[in-house]
Amino acid sequence: MELPVQITIRDLPRSEALAAHIRRKAAKLAALHDRIVSCRIVVEQLALHQQQGRRFRVSIDLRVPGRQIVANRDHHEDAYAAVREALDAAKRQLEETLRARRVVKPHARVHEHEEAAAPADEVEA
Repeated sequence: MELPVQITIRDLPRSEALAAHIRRKAAKLAALHDRIVSCRIVVEQLALHQQQGRRFRVSIDLRVPGRQIVANRDHHEDAYAAVREALDAAKRQLEETLRARRVVKPHARVHEHEEAAAPADEVEA
């Protein structure tokens, strides 16, 4: 199943190269978790500062059943680096969600449970 990605680019010219880069990176998330419901990625250029240059903010809102994953990253000068860092953070959170889902609580062994349930005054024949 293909990941439904909604990409929004604000305050900078629309770049198909950047959008394709985001889609490729987001597809790797879909390979980790097959039940991703939605993925919204916003890339925006923050206000220009004369001494600091261009700054970018990337916000990711990823939804899986029972959990919402949010990652935000700011980066100087490079929108691609901001996208990479934000998607890496979302990937770590998604992996953590998968680990938590796989944790199995230890149960009492069946024969111990059966021995405890048997009446003490019962005599074997």
